[in-house]
Amino acid sequence: MTRARFEELVSESLDLIPAELAKAMDNVVVLVEDRDLEDPTLLGLYHGIALTERLSSYGGVLPDRISIYREPILAMCDTEEDVVEEVAITVVHEIAHHFGIDDDRLHELGWG
Repeated sequence: MTRARFEELVSESLDLIPAELAKAMDNVVVLVEDRDLEDPTLLGLYHGIALTERLSSYGGVLPDRISIYREPILAMCDTEEDVVEEVAITVVHEIAHHFGIDDDRLHELGWG
């Protein structure tokens, strides 16, 4: 799968986020990267300060980042349909971290 097609799938996954949640996302950017250098098996990673942890002094900071790692997702998937599903799951998982939802709660909700 080409990088352009993978980026398109990430964009389509972001379009599935309910409008109320998309409006609430603040100072965050979603990037496609090949892999995490420290853990090349990682599918995605949220880098930043969750909305629930931001204080009134929060401001003037660079945007939080959500990294979606292309190579490990492609390596674990056999078909484009599998990639579509895994990208959507990974995007939702990392956006949940932006909203302050931790891995334990995501597992409870079936997104682990």
